[in-house]
Amino acid sequence: MANRRDIEREVLGAIAELSAGRLSTGELFRGLHTLLAGPLGFDGGCWHGTDPLTGIPTSTVADGLDPGRFEQAVHLEMFGDDSTNFAAIRAAGLRVQTVDRATGGRPETSVRYRELLRPSGYGDELRINFDLGGGRWASAAFMREHRRGPYGAAELRLAERIIAPIGAALRGAHLRTLRRERTDPSLPAADPSGSAGHPPTVAILDAQGRLRSADSGTRELIRRLAEPISHVCAVPTCFLTVACRAARETGTSEVRMCTPDGQWFALHASPLDGGGEEVAVVISPASPLHRLPVAILAHGLSPRERQVALHAVRGSSTKDIASLLHLTVPTVQQHVTAILNKTGVRSRRELVAVLTADHLPTLALPPNPSAG
Repeated sequence: MANRRDIEREVLGAIAELSAGRLSTGELFRGLHTLLAGPLGFDGGCWHGTDPLTGIPTSTVADGLDPGRFEQAVHLEMFGDDSTNFAAIRAAGLRVQTVDRATGGRPETSVRYRELLRPSGYGDELRINFDLGGGRWASAAFMREHRRGPYGAAELRLAERIIAPIGAALRGAHLRTLRRERTDPSLPAADPSGSAGHPPTVAILDAQGRLRSADSGTRELIRRLAEPISHVCAVPTCFLTVACRAARETGTSEVRMCTPDGQWFALHASPLDGGGEEVAVVISPASPLHRLPVAILAHGLSPRERQVALHAVRGSSTKDIASLLHLTVPTVQQHVTAILNKTGVRSRRELVAVLTADHLPTLALPPNPSAG
């Protein structure tokens, strides 16, 4: 029988093979779910694509969960006061957490356990944030039945070890959509303006995320974003989270999301008449301003390189960047060289193009981001 070290090596090798297939985010989720079910020992679970900047869930791939509890799960995740919420795990400086560990072996003190896990026959839940290089690329929750007992140290260690390679694979999938690789015929033709053929569309949802009305463009987008899990609200996760957030906070809410065919959109939600009973969601192609921070994260730049890149895109000279960041001119030049190498371009002009527009055929693809 293989020991845990052997299992970890096998799992990491299998993740590397899966990542080499240059799959979409959804395809990665499905492949990883099958791969990890045995080694982590879970009986049901879900994967969430997220807005890389905020970590807000924008898509869902699930297995073994009750669709009728989906909206309840979203509300508990977004607004519940529970130490195992994805945001709470990040705030605690962790990337992995279980209900049993978070509650000190008293899961009944967790709202998620009482209202979701126990009624569904689950005894513990393992939650992971796939954060890497400043980006929040995905989150996942894995539930196991009571008979298995709580997750142990071996599963937690494996969960920690898979974050970096899975995060790199997801980052690479995001980068491919931003660069619109011409070698992938499934992606639509690039549109440097990000808007041709896709005028803004509108949907009206209630405070619980149920669709009240929508124009034809929105209904077509909802069809394109159809998720495997069918639930009462019958809208994609991104619509549900952005609308509920706006209704709860009685203010505006925004998320970035990518369609399965590789197009980026921004969803802006605001309560109508200020009361929060109905929410208007405006869906528009992601502008260069929306894509820029995601592109910087997806290229695997270091924190300092991200700062230098932002100033370079704004048109600041090397001398100005050095003054703004309190660096020497040679140090800034070294950072610029590293940025050009990582993004696969030859000049600042091309850097601006690759970070703010879709893939241009004249630009070389950068090195494989999974290597960094």
